[in-house]
Amino acid sequence: MKFEELINGKLWAVRDDNEDSHELEILFDHWNDVVWLRDFFIRNQEDLNAFYHVSLEDAIWDTIEDSDKIETMLLELAENDNLDTLFRPLDNNEISESLLQKDKARLKKRPLHSSWLRIYAIRLSTGAYIITGGAIKLTLKMEEREHTKLELNKIDKVRNFLLSEHIIDDDSFIDYIAEL
Repeated sequence: MKFEELINGKLWAVRDDNEDSHELEILFDHWNDVVWLRDFFIRNQEDLNAFYHVSLEDAIWDTIEDSDKIETMLLELAENDNLDTLFRPLDNNEISESLLQKDKARLKKRPLHSSWLRIYAIRLSTGAYIITGGAIKLTLKMEEREHTKLELNKIDKVRNFLLSEHIIDDDSFIDYIAEL
């Protein structure tokens, strides 16, 4: 497992040893690929119809539009050290901060329907995050679909790796990176 610094030591992304791109790059490539999106929404048509009631074409264009917005927001907030305004605990019932907290980012305001795009990350400390992946979440619970279960597994794998390397915050993470 490798980590790629994206912005100012505050935003990082996981890069799988077998991949040429880091998780955030892969995510935005998918979310902006009409062919990939068409295939995804056809495979998940039932969920799209049950929860969002939008056409396949609208789902594709809404995803591309939201992808652009969340990417711009993520990069601007990282540049201005305000990532904490975008990320929230993965568990909606979590009210206090925890060690290497699992978080998600999503767009809050979207016309017609809520955004289904999610970016998943580990919170190292205030304003410092490692992106582990993301998904198009069309169901209430992540455990309900394989593609979102995969994201849960990835975030757990990264968190467990960090803990196994005695990384508990951004300082110990930077020390780890410096030793590589």
